[in-house]
Amino acid sequence: MRPQKSTTTSSATSSATMSSATTGPPGRAGLFERLAAWSYRHRWGALALWAAILIGVSGASAMVGGDYRNDFTLPGTDSQRAMDALTRHGAPQAGDSVQIVVHDPQGVGAPRTRPRVEAMLREVGGLPRVTGVRTPYEDAGSIARDGTIGYATVSLDGRAEAVPAEDVRKIIETAQAAEGAGLRVELGGDAVRGAEEGEGGAAEGAGLLGALVILVLLFGSLVAASLPLITAIFAVGTTLGLIVIASQVAVVADFTPPIMMLVGLGVGIDYALLIFSRYRGELLGGAEPAQAVRTALDTAGRTVFFAGCTVIIALLGLVVLGLGSLRGVALAVALTVLMTMLAALTLLPALLAVFGRRIERGVRRRAARARRPDGTRWRRWAVFVQRRPWQSLVVATVALLAIAAPALGMRLGFADAGSDPESKTSRQAYDLLAEGFGPGFNGPLLVVAQGDGRAAGELRRTLAGTPGVAAATEPIPARDPRVSTVIAFPTSAPQDEATDRLVNRLRTEVLPPLERSTGATFLVGGGTAAAQDFADTVADRLPLFVAVVVGLSSLLLLVVFRSLLIPLKAALLNLLSIAAAMGVITLVFQRGLLGAQPGPIEAYLPVMIFAIVFGLSMDYEVFLLSRIHEEWERGADAARAVREGLATTGSIITAAAAIMIVVFSAFVFSPTRMLQQFGLGLAAAILIDAVVIRCLIVPSVMRLLGARAWWLPAPVARRLPRVALERR
Repeated sequence: MRPQKSTTTSSATSSATMSSATTGPPGRAGLFERLAAWSYRHRWGALALWAAILIGVSGASAMVGGDYRNDFTLPGTDSQRAMDALTRHGAPQAGDSVQIVVHDPQGVGAPRTRPRVEAMLREVGGLPRVTGVRTPYEDAGSIARDGTIGYATVSLDGRAEAVPAEDVRKIIETAQAAEGAGLRVELGGDAVRGAEEGEGGAAEGAGLLGALVILVLLFGSLVAASLPLITAIFAVGTTLGLIVIASQVAVVADFTPPIMMLVGLGVGIDYALLIFSRYRGELLGGAEPAQAVRTALDTAGRTVFFAGCTVIIALLGLVVLGLGSLRGVALAVALTVLMTMLAALTLLPALLAVFGRRIERGVRRRAARARRPDGTRWRRWAVFVQRRPWQSLVVATVALLAIAAPALGMRLGFADAGSDPESKTSRQAYDLLAEGFGPGFNGPLLVVAQGDGRAAGELRRTLAGTPGVAAATEPIPARDPRVSTVIAFPTSAPQDEATDRLVNRLRTEVLPPLERSTGATFLVGGGTAAAQDFADTVADRLPLFVAVVVGLSSLLLLVVFRSLLIPLKAALLNLLSIAAAMGVITLVFQRGLLGAQPGPIEAYLPVMIFAIVFGLSMDYEVFLLSRIHEEWERGADAARAVREGLATTGSIITAAAAIMIVVFSAFVFSPTRMLQQFGLGLAAAILIDAVVIRCLIVPSVMRLLGARAWWLPAPVARRLPRVALERR
């Protein structure tokens, strides 16, 4: 027998924002129902408005062009202070550089080789953005001991991210034009790697095609399957244009567009699918198309709204990290989610009005051919899980913890050219330098000395005698004679843990005593040290970030469902699925499973994946629990409410997850390692969340909690604001 509802549970009834009935006076339409009615009546106006916005924004963005810039500054860190000192005192190391690596089996100093190399370098010296070229023949240390490999240093007039890619490509083309007759020319450096990066190719197209196939199989109609895709394309296309324009006045990282499209396509299709599935259910229940649209928006539409809010909250939590490189990405992806939500709530009803009768005929025809009612298999599955809740819960949780275990050894950093495909010139240059000068040559440490000349000399001697340092150059003075730079080459590769330990040892054990004895200041900088500082900064601020995201999202669920245990359960399960996804990424990209090049995980990837996946997991949580809550408010007992909720949402959640997995997995084939990690992490998280969390753990937990799942203390219920967006 169902327990009598207390004051706390009855409060849920009065604020059942997820139920199909409105809380306003009888006959008074709710906000989302009125929005649906407007879009349905003004279908052509709504379509024309969205088309005009898309065309206008796309045209404006094409005229102004994008100005993407990366901001990896980390105020207060050792590496940033070193770079600031070099820039302030006019050191040549303040700008980035390109290494032109030459290889000739007969020797780079051979009579037939040296003139060609020198002529090529003179031509490179006259190219735009080049401030100087130091040839391998000016410094004996620039030629390997066997004489077959040498390198020239091309100084640029700014940081790698500030140098236009076309200017770097001109340097590459000019240098490699000298190849032939045994001479091989390869180029390395961050600027070269940036110029070589691909755009992701056909990843977006492949993802859309896979999503279309799933939708056609789900609905049995090409027209019905196309509507969620059209909605997502309009939203993502509009947002992409806005981001291009915004890049002219704000710092937007160059990797923002592919991430934005990756998330936007998946979320946009999902949101439209959730509303469309409810619309289809109302048609099968006998409703007319116009009423079906209003009911779908008044139920699933509110679910989409709250789900979208959780994603946006999670993304804006990235601002807490205080990392300039991620703020622009977070705001861009949050804007994308907002636009996809608006498109699902306004554009989709208009499309349903245009194609409603055609879709209705297809839905009724498919239902007539169906052998069993919708949700039969999911209802049986729910019964199976509910009969053995403890077994399902324990087995699933232990499995996820085992998958998540490798994440405990996750090492953050930035992949260097050693992780690039072997076909790229940056990888070829990396390998040649490692072969000729040692693995640490590709990740030098720039140790800045601020003091007199004696301090710089002492620094050089100390570094040369430090274990883990293969060699140290003579001090290189800046325009200010009180500032010098000693370049130290580790014995290990930039991505090795030994290099990280060397940086820490220099900062904590080697340099502090030298500072006390000389009175000078020493700062360890360079790309390798900066990558470590970035990773350390992310790790230090991660607890605050997680607390903010989990806290705000849980508060939103508390307001929506008026329950203490539902937000707690959702937060714990979402954290579990994210941890498992991190374990998968660690196994594949750090340990080299499935043939991937072993290396560190991109430092900003965990926080980006956490923000996005936590929000997306809340989408499924809200969608499933809203239907369970709806059944509960209609009078079903706790067990039956769970069964019916899973029966009505199981196929849709599975289809939505399959679409996201297809879209995200397409990016695993991107030429960019960061996008590969990003795509795999999101796909793994969604797969785990939809299959293990929603199908096993949530039904088990809800069965064990029973009516207690909707418990809310009376004092909290009285003070908690009531969400009633459907009121006039």
